[in-house]
Amino acid sequence: MAGMTLEQLKIFLAVAQNLHFTRAAEELYITQPAVSAAIHNLEQEYGVKLFHRIGRHIEIAEAGKLLQVEAQKILDQVSLAERGLRELNNLQRGELKLGSSLTIGNYWLPSKISEFKSQYPGIQIDCTLANAETICVGTAMGQFDLGLVEGDVKPALQNTLDYEIVASDRLQIVVGQKHPWFEWGEVDLSQLTQTPWVMRVRESGTQQRFEEALQNWGINLSELNVILVFTSGEMAKAAIENGVGATGISELMVKKEIQLGTLRAIRVIDNREGNGAIPSAVTERLALTCAERLALSAVEGSRSVGYTYAEIVRPFFKIKHRQRFQTALSKVFEQMLISSVLDGSHQHLSVI
Repeated sequence: MAGMTLEQLKIFLAVAQNLHFTRAAEELYITQPAVSAAIHNLEQEYGVKLFHRIGRHIEIAEAGKLLQVEAQKILDQVSLAERGLRELNNLQRGELKLGSSLTIGNYWLPSKISEFKSQYPGIQIDCTLANAETICVGTAMGQFDLGLVEGDVKPALQNTLDYEIVASDRLQIVVGQKHPWFEWGEVDLSQLTQTPWVMRVRESGTQQRFEEALQNWGINLSELNVILVFTSGEMAKAAIENGVGATGISELMVKKEIQLGTLRAIRVIDNREGNGAIPSAVTERLALTCAERLALSAVEGSRSVGYTYAEIVRPFFKIKHRQRFQTALSKVFEQMLISSVLDGSHQHLSVI
């Protein structure tokens, strides 16, 4: 028995993914007869059908489905072994595969990658951006050496993934210039249900954290008037700038717009009963409209009146597979992220 080869497994996977011999051949830059021969030899060697031929089309058989899973595992391990060997050169060459949720990848991670590249210029870094849930699943499946997400790790993956806080971020409730809150600058918790909202999809780490904050504030998401749901924070930001409702968004994403005055961050007064000792004068003041409070603040100047503001602070998690082999490169990059925490370069994580 000759046994299967890595080349045969690569060809088989290409056919299984394309369900087409010619497209698999084009993908691998080999001839179509070479693809057919590799599949035929595997089927003959083990006496099974990997694909069903139906006219000019093919479907993967049960034996093919089994081999597809195992073949992918084998080739992934071979790839890791190759990368490990290449790294035995004082990290002068090699590849680092990162997965990052959108906010982190667009606004926080680039400076970390630049710092790493300045120390290891010969290293190729491949960074994939997607929502937090996709990055968690991809890390669990071995697609990424490390993942970075701002959403929680799902319970189903917590036994597979190690996760650690490496930074934190604040979510801001922001509105555009046409929104009445823009002039007020602050609202009560009870007023959050009185405006249209632009939200992110449920898989988004931003959305997950915003919904947690609402629950902690005693507000059910169903109480909000959600008029738009977007897959990206940039889309939500653009909608808000054009005067559509309010949104909860990372302060990293709106820093420039707030400085330019096209958006305004709205402070939320936590006026829930029993939320700390609020002086009676403040209690009376909370009964005023926001416009009246704004006018009163202008008269009083900078004098503090002891308001309690509700904040949304969320952690940035570094995640990795608990058992999968970790390359030297990923260990070095991971240590750099952890060192930034120890050096105090991130904001202190607060409790809502």
